[in-house]
Amino acid sequence: MESALSPADLAFRDEVRAFLSDKLTPELRAANARQAGVFAEAELNRAWHAILYEKGWIAPSWPVEHGGTGWSPLQRHIFADECAKAEAPVIPAMGLQMCGPVLMKYGTDAQKAFFLPRMLSGEHYWCQGYSEPQSGSDLASLQTRAVREGDDYVVDGTKLWTTHAHFANWIFLLVRTSTEAKPQAGISFLLTPMDAPGITVRPILSISGEHEVNQVFFDGVRIPVANLVGEENQGWTVAKALLEFERGGGVMGSRLVKMVDQARRIARTEAADGESFWAASPDFRRRLLDLEIEVAGLDHTERNVAAQLSAGRDIGDATASVLKLTVSNLLQRATELTLEALGVYGAPDQRDGLGYGANAAPIGPDYALTPGAKYLNSRAATIYGGSQEVQHNILARVVLGL
Repeated sequence: MESALSPADLAFRDEVRAFLSDKLTPELRAANARQAGVFAEAELNRAWHAILYEKGWIAPSWPVEHGGTGWSPLQRHIFADECAKAEAPVIPAMGLQMCGPVLMKYGTDAQKAFFLPRMLSGEHYWCQGYSEPQSGSDLASLQTRAVREGDDYVVDGTKLWTTHAHFANWIFLLVRTSTEAKPQAGISFLLTPMDAPGITVRPILSISGEHEVNQVFFDGVRIPVANLVGEENQGWTVAKALLEFERGGGVMGSRLVKMVDQARRIARTEAADGESFWAASPDFRRRLLDLEIEVAGLDHTERNVAAQLSAGRDIGDATASVLKLTVSNLLQRATELTLEALGVYGAPDQRDGLGYGANAAPIGPDYALTPGAKYLNSRAATIYGGSQEVQHNILARVVLGL
């Protein structure tokens, strides 16, 4: 994409690089180096959010009239790409990148006026209430019920794998408001504060010891009808807009390039029978080089997608699913090879050194702190955002017409 960038795009890239060099302080970089999850933890997120908000860059995909940057898709890609290369904290997507655009499209004027400015400022911290114990990839089978009583919906049920629910003060959720038609036709999209009476958050610790996700219980929670987004029983249409982003959005090529480079550096550093692991294992070198080639292909594809979007073209469901499948696979392979390169340093439980504010010394060299947790965390990549099976079904339907 370098040769395709206009002088204005190159100037914009230089501006982004200068901003990151100035504002992404050593303290923020050090804190981010201890993160192993998908998104930055709350305190780190708030710190970086405030910096981006002050600059006016907190909502790259939002239109100017709602407080966004008004950037083109290519500019958004450049910004995300440079943030990835600089290893900036990853802002949680649930508010700014998911709920915000949905409110712009389906929300009332009152909802837009109330929620959008608070998303921008960071006053509202959002989480997503979609999955349930028996409704993950088959989301249309959800059972959390909402019964209308006067000006409120009374909600009972539970949501599972709710990322950052323990940090959030607002949640958007799908509920069942009708059982009379096909499952997709009886779902509604609601918004509620997390401190509403009847909401309980139960933590779920991952195998690496991190607390990212939760189970959220709704016991007679009253949600005003004014917090219904779109029409009653039409929430599936709203939900699909979010799922399309979750499956196809983001820039992972540059982050994966960083991970491949890290695996190579570790392999060259770690000793195996008197020589570097890199030199001692031809099979490891072959697998890493294969991965490097595929990551380069993903990076090139993402840049092409950004250029197509800037030209006004729609990438479509098939491309979004291919990207989701590819990213999930490459992420798992990259974390696996990094852990393998660590050798014995990949075995210790490093959870005490992870997260914002942690100061426990790593067991082994500094670079041994996060790879184990990232490897374990990435096992879920082929499930969240739509499982591999769901993506294959989408491709079968869209491409093959099955």
